[in-house]
Amino acid sequence: MTPLQKPKADQLNSIIKEWPSAFVAYSGGVDSAFLLFTAYQVLGARVTGVLGDSPSLPRSEYQAAIAFAEKHHLPLEVLSTQEMTDPAYIANPPNRCFFCRAELFQRMSDLAASRGVPVLAYGENADDALEVRAGRDAAGKFSVLSPLRDAGLTKMEIRQLAHASGLDVAEKPAAPCLSSRLAPGLAVSLERLASIEKAETAVRARGFTIVRVRHYGSKALLQVSPREVSRLNEPSLRNDLVREIRQAGFAEVEFDPIGYQGAGLR
Repeated sequence: MTPLQKPKADQLNSIIKEWPSAFVAYSGGVDSAFLLFTAYQVLGARVTGVLGDSPSLPRSEYQAAIAFAEKHHLPLEVLSTQEMTDPAYIANPPNRCFFCRAELFQRMSDLAASRGVPVLAYGENADDALEVRAGRDAAGKFSVLSPLRDAGLTKMEIRQLAHASGLDVAEKPAAPCLSSRLAPGLAVSLERLASIEKAETAVRARGFTIVRVRHYGSKALLQVSPREVSRLNEPSLRNDLVREIRQAGFAEVEFDPIGYQGAGLR
């Protein structure tokens, strides 16, 4: 921990110490994992992670989130969210994330009320606070706290602190939900989410570390990290990927020649 990080880490601990008990929205990503881990160090069994499970969560991410919680003995509840029954979410508008987050926070709020848990929290960080995020509106609606942001912790600082704590999620790339791959306005459906997941699983099986299969109806656009783009020029690999992505349910496959521009660790 650097001299600059310590005051922020101390501030985070001070914030959490004030909670009688809490539910922390947990996805297995570095922010929520570090928040849940830290809260458990401070509060012990008075904190519980809440993992929202839905068709938009890849099975690989679900399994990784469960494994991290088990490894560190973190209390965890899995809630099956029902955003797929919400027409506003299915329509895939620009603020789709609001409806997904609101569904999770509503269920967390109901569970908290039934168990007498006064605090809900989630992993928004100080970098996120500089961006327009629909999920923040949902958090405000349900009075969900953002202690990482309030402590001034940036994504990079959270990664560094997670590394210092020996957490294997410290360098984990961002993993947005499967619905984020759908072209704006293209309705969210179980079939489309399944096609995306199947296609991305096939690409990752070829050794690619960062993968996005964008869904444009009948067409898929494959994005990998810029450092891995050159591999897509290998004819045999390219042919195999086209075949496997088509088998996932796409009629046409395109390759992004630049690569996924969000492929850094943010």
